[in-house]
Amino acid sequence: MPERPSRDSASAPEGDHYAAMQQAFRWSVPARFNMAQACSRRWAVRHDAAERIAVVDYLAPAESQFHSYAELQAAADRLAHGLVALGVARGERVAIVMPQRFETAVAYMAVLQLGAVAMPLSQLFGPEALEYRLQDAAAVAAICDEASVDALLSVRATCPKLATVIGLGAAASRADQAWDALLAGANPSPFAAVDTLADDAAVLIYTSGTTGPPKGALIPHRALIGNLTGFLCSQNGFGFALDGPEALARLCDPATDLASFAGAAISLPRKGEGQGGRARDLAAVAHAPAEWSPSPGGGRAGAGESLLRAWPSEGGPNTPVFWSPADWAWTGGLMDALLPTLYVGRPIVAFAGRFSAEAAFELLQACRVTHTFLFPTALKAMMKAVPRPSAHYALHLQAIMSAGEAVGDAVFGYCQDELGVTVNEMFGQTEVNYIVGNCALNGHRQQGTGWPARAGSMGKGYPGHRVAVIDEQGHESATGEPGEVAIHRRDVHGVPDPIFFLGYWNRPEATTGKFTGDWCRTGDLAVRDADGYLWYQGRADDMFKTAGYRIGPGEIENCLVKHAAVANCAVVPKPDAERGALVKAYVVLTPEFIAARSRSERAGELFDAQLVAELQAHVRGQLAPYEYPKEIEFIDALPMTTTGKVQRRVLRLQEEERARAAGG
Repeated sequence: MPERPSRDSASAPEGDHYAAMQQAFRWSVPARFNMAQACSRRWAVRHDAAERIAVVDYLAPAESQFHSYAELQAAADRLAHGLVALGVARGERVAIVMPQRFETAVAYMAVLQLGAVAMPLSQLFGPEALEYRLQDAAAVAAICDEASVDALLSVRATCPKLATVIGLGAAASRADQAWDALLAGANPSPFAAVDTLADDAAVLIYTSGTTGPPKGALIPHRALIGNLTGFLCSQNGFGFALDGPEALARLCDPATDLASFAGAAISLPRKGEGQGGRARDLAAVAHAPAEWSPSPGGGRAGAGESLLRAWPSEGGPNTPVFWSPADWAWTGGLMDALLPTLYVGRPIVAFAGRFSAEAAFELLQACRVTHTFLFPTALKAMMKAVPRPSAHYALHLQAIMSAGEAVGDAVFGYCQDELGVTVNEMFGQTEVNYIVGNCALNGHRQQGTGWPARAGSMGKGYPGHRVAVIDEQGHESATGEPGEVAIHRRDVHGVPDPIFFLGYWNRPEATTGKFTGDWCRTGDLAVRDADGYLWYQGRADDMFKTAGYRIGPGEIENCLVKHAAVANCAVVPKPDAERGALVKAYVVLTPEFIAARSRSERAGELFDAQLVAELQAHVRGQLAPYEYPKEIEFIDALPMTTTGKVQRRVLRLQEEERARAAGG
């Protein structure tokens, strides 16, 4: 277990090196840049890096498959040749509708290196959601597995541009092309990657639809470079030495030889090796070349062996390993997890199973995960399910980044006290990804790097980004005054910021509306304090007034979740003729309280009434009198986007519809 910093040390004003890091940072963006080249090929062609583990397919604590960068690139080359043979051309959109798995990473590398545009789509999408995006983007090909093939084929007839469906696993027999057959029949030679400009389109990713119909954001290759400051800071350096304010700029320069910074790396043994003990032998079997003799274990960790013992041991137990439950089909999973992890030559764990708190802890332990991205809903579930994780699991965590909703001080404290890690909360959007956050370094800030994380704060604009809180006219708001979070097209040195999207797909008016001058508006409200920290106030769309008071749901939700009965919650306005709106909370109960509710000898209504009164008193005791929920409704599950964000809009519209029905 890592040394646990005190909560006081994590929030103390000393050791704040933010200003020096921001001032020292300079962008280095080459005219020509390709994400796949940077994330895969450059490692695969190096004799000292080709056998590093790139992707780990985690199946269970006793089973996993290890894939090297050489294997990743070889498969990507075959798939790229296959896609070209099918007629996919530079600039065309290829939908990737698959969960976290090795083949998903292969698909991204193949599409990106042939100059086409990768179009991530969640396997959780139903037919309607898939149809809308495939039609809008005019996708020419789609890659799927058994989780998404039914929905994809059901809309095939209404997507005339979709010429080819490639199926993996159980989907192979139903698709136009079977993945295995396509790769087996493809040219085995290295693919001549397209020489893309840094400004060329790489990814078309649709917004989550939190506030309205999803829009396709066109992301250029250079955006990966723009993401790096946020990734490295939020992951406390991700195993790299941030040995001074200038170190971050060196690590974010594509010309830098990252291998010289990388330190220990986890690698598969080369052919002919395998004398390094049982763990190493098991790893060698995981994906050995065809001429090797496989063991009875079938390339897995082996029956009776735990992954903890089978994991390749080079570099020691704290060698950086990344995992996040974030779907690789959305920005948080693709741009903030998969691609930056591969960019720096580290292993990423892929897990296609359903998220649960217990499964998450098992994976963190078995894979020796050191760095992770866990959104607040996941952290809340883990906190409620396993209050004392150190009593049950041996963890190696060094950094936790969280985003999507406000973390809140309850979860913040849990991570410090029980996981030994200070959460680096961050903030971003699909269009510009993460631009605000923290680099707490778990309280061990030194050598001029890092800044404290403050419970409940979004953090500060990451080095390389000029972030401000602005008013409706585009002027920066005064300290303590609420406004909209915005990022300037140019950094503090006047250099173009590479993180910006190219625009919304086929929606130039929406792209124009996103900007006020050179400020890109996020639609999220915040307050900036005297030390430069931003404090989230909510989506502009989520704010409402009751009896003249302005209400932001985040603070009330954070208060409610501290109660033992609350697993998750959402606060929305309920129309009211007298006050304009009432504060209403939708609450998901913890399993313990659900069980107690079912066992209660009292009528369910009486149990609920008492619990409602208790929750209201709980909020009144901590917040202003006008903030407590006047009405609480218990619900089995909150409406969520596929990215794990609560869709308050759905609940708000439901309340409006109920009000209309009652009035009619």
